[in-house]
Amino acid sequence: MLKRQRITLAGRVQGVGCRPFIYTLASQLELTGLVYNDTAGVVIEVQGQNQKITEFLDRLRADNEKPTLMEIVSLRAGEISLVENESTFVIRTSDNVGTRISEVTPDTATCKKCLEEMADGNDFRYRYPFINCINCGPRYSIVKTIPYDRPNTTMSVFEMCDKCRSQYEDVGDRRFHAQPVACPKCGPKIWLTDAAGSRIETDSDAVIAKTAQLLRAGKIVAVKGIGGFHLAVDALNDAAVACLRRRKHRDHKPFAMMAASVEKIAEYAIIDDTARKLLASAQCPIVLLEQKPDSGIASAVAQGMNTFGFMVCYTPLYHLLFGCEDIEVLVMTSGNISDEPLICDNDEALERLGDVADAFLMHDRQIYRRIDDSVVHIIDNEPAFLRRARGYVPAPIYLDQGCAENVFAAGADLKNTFCFVKENQLLLSEHIGDLEDGLVYRHYAGSIKHLQQLFEVEPKVVVCDLHPGYLSTQYAESLKAGSLIRTQHHWAHIASVLAENQYADRVIGLAADGTGFGTDGAIWGCECLIASLTEFERFGHLAYYPLPGADKAGKEAIRPVLGLLSRVDSDYICRYQKLLENIEPDTAKVNAIAQQLQKGVNTVQTSSLGRLFDAVAAILGLGTYNHFEAQLPMALEAIAARDITDGYDMKVVPGADKTLLLDFRNIIDEIIEDTGKGLNAGIVSAKFHNGLAMGLLSLAVKARNKYKFQTVALSGGVFCNRYLTNRLIGLLKKEGFCVLLNRIVPANDGGIALGQAAIASSLVARDS
Repeated sequence: MLKRQRITLAGRVQGVGCRPFIYTLASQLELTGLVYNDTAGVVIEVQGQNQKITEFLDRLRADNEKPTLMEIVSLRAGEISLVENESTFVIRTSDNVGTRISEVTPDTATCKKCLEEMADGNDFRYRYPFINCINCGPRYSIVKTIPYDRPNTTMSVFEMCDKCRSQYEDVGDRRFHAQPVACPKCGPKIWLTDAAGSRIETDSDAVIAKTAQLLRAGKIVAVKGIGGFHLAVDALNDAAVACLRRRKHRDHKPFAMMAASVEKIAEYAIIDDTARKLLASAQCPIVLLEQKPDSGIASAVAQGMNTFGFMVCYTPLYHLLFGCEDIEVLVMTSGNISDEPLICDNDEALERLGDVADAFLMHDRQIYRRIDDSVVHIIDNEPAFLRRARGYVPAPIYLDQGCAENVFAAGADLKNTFCFVKENQLLLSEHIGDLEDGLVYRHYAGSIKHLQQLFEVEPKVVVCDLHPGYLSTQYAESLKAGSLIRTQHHWAHIASVLAENQYADRVIGLAADGTGFGTDGAIWGCECLIASLTEFERFGHLAYYPLPGADKAGKEAIRPVLGLLSRVDSDYICRYQKLLENIEPDTAKVNAIAQQLQKGVNTVQTSSLGRLFDAVAAILGLGTYNHFEAQLPMALEAIAARDITDGYDMKVVPGADKTLLLDFRNIIDEIIEDTGKGLNAGIVSAKFHNGLAMGLLSLAVKARNKYKFQTVALSGGVFCNRYLTNRLIGLLKKEGFCVLLNRIVPANDGGIALGQAAIASSLVARDS
């Protein structure tokens, strides 16, 4: 019996070879009809025998035949009227009319087939730095609008030659409708300039060879990649890495590195199966790996850390560069001055990085959307994000049901991302950065408009952090939307876990970070919440202590040290005199801060766990200043002995306001005592981490006893600490808890916007 069905696909179905796959499948089954892109995804009409259409749908849903990057989120099929005298199946021109909700494919690493062609001397794309196909290459970084067609990308300025066009129009070819398709004759080109912008080389092979020569000589080269510039230098050259630090004004924060293969990385770092899959994936993120002893990597790459951040080269240009003799491991750090936005424009690179780089490897394919490398680490044997960007953005996170109103979530001020809600999609931006820098804030405002235009979102509801001083909050207020929702910071952290796990019920939420404005005006930071996506209550928290100096307290460890000690002993200046002198030799400064505490001047009450980590690191002699966020906590984690299972006693005690308190006084006393006895700092660090994990477990157990449910959600920047998080997860599971945590978005403030958006969506649904 002859029938016709109309099928609509949503998900990652544009720019991934979906239409040729559909065409081939329909032709094999002798079905007639059509397929085309529209602003929502892909539309298919198939006509033929009923059993053939059933087989078509079964094979469409199966994973074993679909193109590598294709991902169907929803498939809807319905019977429609037959079309008379139809004899073929065709690919129709895209339909640009309608609401834009089609998923945009992230940028992906060069595939194996393209690399083979690039190495084939008989191929007309031999050694071409921009080779790509339907399975790989730039997507998000070059697209201007939906649907994803060449005229809507930055490749529109390159007119295809006859050879490229024949492949582009051949439905049986791997480059059928591969929008960035190009070759040396018709596509983008590379060149090398000096720091002043004068061209040194323009021939492609000469550019690659000269760049390798400069890197071998210890020079710094700015290389234009998919999402922006990298600053490259030989990672085995101590002097070259130190020079990059001076010029980039990045004195301490670890650098990321790149190598040609997973096997090469394994010479310098320990790689388990999970990390191996990540490194070799189409997303090619930076993966944090445990350092091998005496690796030979320059000490300035990751001073004071026990991990390296490594990625495999992921563009044709980088593969050509690593194909040169003696190019083994390169520092590949973001092309910017420290803490500023990634640079993606050629002229801006010369202007801003002319005093940093000795040479510039450029190309003329415009980067429409700058995007940093993603950073991933392994928690409980599974990947978890530290920074979600290239390779993953703008893939949406889906809601169980659509939202009646478009929503904009402003995010946090540190590690900012923002988020739009459109129908059932949570569209989280790439990593933006810290908004206190003026250039980053302007990048934030511009990126919001870019993403808003790409997906045609007109938010009626705006959601922001509760903190009135946040720049993101002030931006949200300036939009003057129909509805403005303010969410508590740690609730948003827990909500981000619920959203990505599509968990609708209440949970015991353990949120731990540095700062978050509380509903009582204090600065929260270690919280046990009973939370859902529509409400929360505070069940317990780290006991308050005074924190002097506002923003200075996040940098200078002496400030949380004094605040914590003032809660341990009223005569803390005398009792801990020697310890305080070791941390801060300037006695006058210590006394001034003590006076500040006594008088309550510029001092807030806080339950910050991040500042407790700072204080413990300082007591152990690991440093006294955070040159970058969480430097001291990271150093404390790095030295923790892995074979210690016991911990300091962190008691849970009743609070005055009916909440429970984690009492830190005993743990501080024991740490100071053991340090004074000369106990190994690695053992002290381990006992601190273990004691904290057991204290958090105690809070969760008491919450379960009261509320009778046992799902725990973990979120907040402190849970980027692998030692603590793995220890706590193990304890929770042993006690029978179900543990949810951030994996699709970062546990740090990079996930706040997702939580804000999920809360707003749920409140809209509840109130509608």
